[in-house]
Amino acid sequence: MSECCGCGKALDVAAMQAKQRRVLITVLVVNLATFVMMVGAAWYSHSSSLLSGGLDNLGDALTYALSLAVVGAGARAKAQVSLLKGALILGAALAVGMQILWRLANPAVPIFEGMGIAGLLNLAANYVCLRLLTPYRLGDVNLASAWECARNDIFEGFAVLLAALLVWLFGAGWPDLVIAGALLFMFLRSAGRVFRASLQELKAAQGFG
Repeated sequence: MSECCGCGKALDVAAMQAKQRRVLITVLVVNLATFVMMVGAAWYSHSSSLLSGGLDNLGDALTYALSLAVVGAGARAKAQVSLLKGALILGAALAVGMQILWRLANPAVPIFEGMGIAGLLNLAANYVCLRLLTPYRLGDVNLASAWECARNDIFEGFAVLLAALLVWLFGAGWPDLVIAGALLFMFLRSAGRVFRASLQELKAAQGFG
């Protein structure tokens, strides 16, 4: 009887891990496609906020790939990979910061129509990813950090739409830079949260928690 129970638990764990992999593969593909769309739209529209969103999608795709690699791994491995995810978020923040500096030196008024269309498509894709990852937001640090990225994407999606609206209202490029700066701040805060959670999990896995 106990062997049957153990077999049943093993099957449940395997089914759960298979489901996690399917979800991560889906959001990985969505973010890669969105990255290509956002970078193309950023180039066409001369928008820093769109480029920020595109870089965030690329960072998320890499994050989901890392999450996929450690599904079923031990707590220590997941915590170590989560630290790397925090570094990727921080890298996206630095890239956004450099883009803002470049745009300040090379001012331009973005094309708000391109920003709006790309922003709507981006927000829809981000919403799909968030819905898929929400059931795992309170799980282990691996999927919790993936959900953190998806939640950031929702804020980023609305921010890009707001930038497009303000560019249209004022006929100037400064709203795009302001929104890009706000996204930079959000990425820095998110990286800090992921780093803290990862370090706590790593200490616990090593027996120090």
